[in-house]
Amino acid sequence: MKTAKFWRLSLGDMQFLPGSRHRPPMKKPMWIFVLVSFVIMFLTCAYIYRLKNRTACNMFNSRGCNTIDHWFPPVPSREYTDDEIAAHVVFRDILNSPIVMPENPKIAFMFLTPGSLPFEKLWDNFFQGHEGKFSVYVHASKSKPVHASRYFVNRDIRSDQVVWGKMSMVDAERRLLANALQDPRNMHFVLLSDSCVPLYNFDYIFDYLMYTNISFVDCFKDPGPVGNGRYSEHMLPEVEIKDFRKGAQWFSMKRQHAVIVMADHMYYSKFQGHCEPGVDGKNCIPDEHYLPTFFTIVDPSGIANWSVTHVDWSEQKWHPKSYRTQDITYELLKNITV
Repeated sequence: MKTAKFWRLSLGDMQFLPGSRHRPPMKKPMWIFVLVSFVIMFLTCAYIYRLKNRTACNMFNSRGCNTIDHWFPPVPSREYTDDEIAAHVVFRDILNSPIVMPENPKIAFMFLTPGSLPFEKLWDNFFQGHEGKFSVYVHASKSKPVHASRYFVNRDIRSDQVVWGKMSMVDAERRLLANALQDPRNMHFVLLSDSCVPLYNFDYIFDYLMYTNISFVDCFKDPGPVGNGRYSEHMLPEVEIKDFRKGAQWFSMKRQHAVIVMADHMYYSKFQGHCEPGVDGKNCIPDEHYLPTFFTIVDPSGIANWSVTHVDWSEQKWHPKSYRTQDITYELLKNITV
């Protein structure tokens, strides 16, 4: 209606112009019709494609698109501190260094225990016949262990007291890593407790761990009170709540990851100061949060986000379920190893 009214006003104005003018016949602007047809065809096809795949990259939905921004390095969400820049340069160079596999690589089995190992004879059977393919390290925090296997004799490292829920647990893990890293043939590092037992034979475990390109560190985001509820804003700016993670402490990591854990001081100091029960009004457990958060920030694609150590938290207590003699059945072992 507005268009028609406009043209009536125009024609009304024209009657005051002197005389009539002869206008030559106008050529049809075919290019306009071609352009309009092309636009209509494009919009129709885009709409139909969007219905088939709502997450496709098109003009209606850019989710999943590799735009021109994808070609450039990601822009930091904030300005990094000097310590962060220096630390990440070190971490990047370590992770990007070519892996030189020794002629006879070994796996370091690191036992974190209060005293003697109750399953040491079982581990003795596990190691037999595979000399030269493993190393053993024992951190005994309470009493000097009495060893029943030749593979454990003289394998105790200097130990210190370990208190559950304290940073001393992480210190013991790092102490084991530091000692195991002294042997250049150790290429994979497994943290074990005094209650751990092997569920597969040595060859299977050796091949599985040695020829993987990732580390097995349990890592997940827990928005609840025993997850993100333990986060302290005093960890800012280096540790943001979006990167705060949780996981079981039992890990298996490749040498490069073990090295960057030992090279870290910045993130370690944040957890040391603000992640312990009662600190900042929180109930933070450092051995459950430090490594998962550290790898989420430094190398998230380099870990599996799960551990090769079976832990049963179904009882929802502070400690995982303990298996007694009557609990050990063929069905249990089958369910764990499947």
